[in-house]
Amino acid sequence: MRVYLAGPDVFLPDPHARGAVLKAICARHGLTGVFPMDELDTPEPPEWAARPLPHRIALRNEAHILGSGALIANLTPFRGPSADVGTVFELGFMRALGRPVFGWSNAAADFTARTLAFLGGATPDGEGWRDAEGMALERFGCLDNLMIDGAVAASGGSLETADVPEAARWTDLAAFERCCAKLAALK
Repeated sequence: MRVYLAGPDVFLPDPHARGAVLKAICARHGLTGVFPMDELDTPEPPEWAARPLPHRIALRNEAHILGSGALIANLTPFRGPSADVGTVFELGFMRALGRPVFGWSNAAADFTARTLAFLGGATPDGEGWRDAEGMALERFGCLDNLMIDGAVAASGGSLETADVPEAARWTDLAAFERCCAKLAALK
């Protein structure tokens, strides 16, 4: 099974090496990892040539997703309390295709706790918390926004977390490996 490997891993100092490691873990579980920076199996359509580079990258990643039977998303918080927004788009795109979606994170605290820490606190309102603009914070105990957790659960996938030291946040792959094992068991 081809598995699209969504996540902010493309922003790491050596994303190609990271992709190779993720794909090797997939292979150990009988899966074929597809990293966002991989070339397409077929040449890009000629009509893509006139598009700006970011649009071509987006189209390539959508093509990778369309050619994959499942998705595993790195949902480790990225530049804030939540998962990378591009990763979340890709997760939703795969969910809309009706295919299995798995997620992993090296931050085990729930979304509410991470948001409170990010904001430096909030005002309790009797039912939960409100930020400085009076907006309610999610308080459902989910790993991330309820739509992310809900999409993974509805697809038949699972969320795997690890509480790792800050220094290992982008290197520990134990939760990712658990996703691979659970996906392989579905085949």
